[in-house]
Amino acid sequence: MTEEMILRIATPEDLKTVVSIYRNAIEVMNKNNIDQWDHLYPNEEILHNDILNNHMYLYSIDNQIAAVFVLNQDCDEEYNNGAWQYKACSYYVIHRLCVNPVFQGKGIGRKTMLMIEKLLREKDIESIRLDAFSLNPVALGMYDKLGYKKVGEVTWRKGLFYLFEKKL
Repeated sequence: MTEEMILRIATPEDLKTVVSIYRNAIEVMNKNNIDQWDHLYPNEEILHNDILNNHMYLYSIDNQIAAVFVLNQDCDEEYNNGAWQYKACSYYVIHRLCVNPVFQGKGIGRKTMLMIEKLLREKDIESIRLDAFSLNPVALGMYDKLGYKKVGEVTWRKGLFYLFEKKL
């Protein structure tokens, strides 16, 4: 039996479920000593704004949200510290990639990233930028295996984050 996999933009009706997925993911990260997110970030207001701006995407498998992410061209001022290799290229930034804990350990993060890359190639976008928490070994390993190159470091409230870039 084949799974039905759908990538779509989140709607306001998804907010409650999305908030629950992030809260559950934060709980799992905390149990694994990954103090990346908390009740301040990403909070319900931030997630709601992502939805209202049509920047939040949901990757669903058999009508259950497996992953959530935000995709846009916005980046924090600290991104100016990056030694970006493709400055002249069009780019999008991935924010708040979160795999639903129910689906963790099944390659969903990787599948989601590959879908994002395909989506952006179809839009003729030339590169992807993102940041990842320096103490999140699963995320760092995934980005490395997918060919993302570290181009800088920034420090935010939770500590050191690495800036990554990939040419599509």
